[in-house]
Amino acid sequence: MNASDGHQLNRAAVLSPTGAARMCQLTLGCAVISLVTHNAGYSATYGTLCMAVWSSCFAITGVVFVLDVTRLHTCLPVSWENATVTFAALAVLLTLTASTVYPVYFLSSECPRDSCEIRNFRIAVTVCSWAACVAYGAEVHLSRGKPGHAAGYMATTSGILKVVQSFTGCLIFGLLANGSDFTSHGGTVFCVVVFVLCFSVTVLVVVLTVSGRTALLPLPFQRFVVVYTFTAVLLYLSAAVLWPVFCFDRKYGKPLRPQGCPRGKCSWDVKLGVTVLCFVNLALYIADLVCSQRKTSVRRHPRV
Repeated sequence: MNASDGHQLNRAAVLSPTGAARMCQLTLGCAVISLVTHNAGYSATYGTLCMAVWSSCFAITGVVFVLDVTRLHTCLPVSWENATVTFAALAVLLTLTASTVYPVYFLSSECPRDSCEIRNFRIAVTVCSWAACVAYGAEVHLSRGKPGHAAGYMATTSGILKVVQSFTGCLIFGLLANGSDFTSHGGTVFCVVVFVLCFSVTVLVVVLTVSGRTALLPLPFQRFVVVYTFTAVLLYLSAAVLWPVFCFDRKYGKPLRPQGCPRGKCSWDVKLGVTVLCFVNLALYIADLVCSQRKTSVRRHPRV
């Protein structure tokens, strides 16, 4: 490589498969925002959430693309490969959420206002949003690299699982803030402490990895990941047992949904949603533990 290459634009950021995926993301994101603001429309909390997701993903993708083309990311105190794949994985989850929420709340089988134009715009928004989700997924897949290529930790299965664990934790907190009344029993308070603790450490691992400061951990990185993930599995296992007991057992809660409980503001629905997400995160942490342990075993016993 010539010394002058660092002062030129990075053509690979445009001509590579990853660059093509990012240009697709920008194109589809621009299309979604334009369609929504033009005629598809949005309203209420769910519409604002979807618009915030599309706008933020489009903006950050644009920043990533510009930094990669101009090579200015070399001036940032971050691990660029880990940072980009982390954002792409998170964008997959965010656009997946928006692609599901928007048609559920804004797309109906009947034409609103005696005109199919708005419905057709909303169908186009949904299709473009799903296509953007696929484009972000393609970037995550491309970031994993080819066999024999040393990819960043966040591009590994364990790293991607940590992004999903953090996202699921955010969903749990969103439900808890919607009126779960978890302070009525000590067991549910313990479960919330488990959710907060595991979420905090997982985010800490992601932040240290993206910033390239894993040396600050008290243990070697891989050993810390295995020990922490094993602890998180035990904690989530206890929460998966205690939360349903204190929420749905007749002695502490209500096993059946109360009649007349308003949809969207029913604490029983919130508790059920937290239960499902608790088991989802438990499965994610178990899968993470298996992947982390397998990776550690391969390093200790490399093939001859």
